[in-house]
Amino acid sequence: MSLVPNIEAISREPWLSFQLDGQHYAVLLSQVSEVIRDSEPTPVPGAAEDLLGICHLRGNIVPVMDGRRRLGLNTHAPVDAASTRIVVFAHDAHRIGLRVDAVGDLLQPDVNTIELPPARSGRVDDPVHAVMGWQGGFVALLDVLRLCRLKQELQHVA
Repeated sequence: MSLVPNIEAISREPWLSFQLDGQHYAVLLSQVSEVIRDSEPTPVPGAAEDLLGICHLRGNIVPVMDGRRRLGLNTHAPVDAASTRIVVFAHDAHRIGLRVDAVGDLLQPDVNTIELPPARSGRVDDPVHAVMGWQGGFVALLDVLRLCRLKQELQHVA
């Protein structure tokens, strides 16, 4: 399977934007099950550094990741607690939350504004799928499966 994103497929669907450490990111809206107010998750001893813990969501246990830590951003910068949210992703039976600084707009990418991400670390789990020019800057379009570290063979890129 190719890890090169299909830019035309990316532009067919709306994306939900959010902010982390002053930077803009977005995920496919179809992979978001809901956005909830931030809460303090129950810590899990021995968990990965970017896993804040678990929360109970209507009888289901949902792991909650720290978006800043997962993307290697500044974890000490001030955050507006009133804007902080948990974006809950859904893939098959999996539900995974990501704490973000603020939720933004719905974006409908234009195929002409989407580019492959710049060469970075070469990490296999780098979740940046593509970048899109937006409001004089850019938005990093994230691959939810890589972001949540779900198995890549589950992914089907149109």
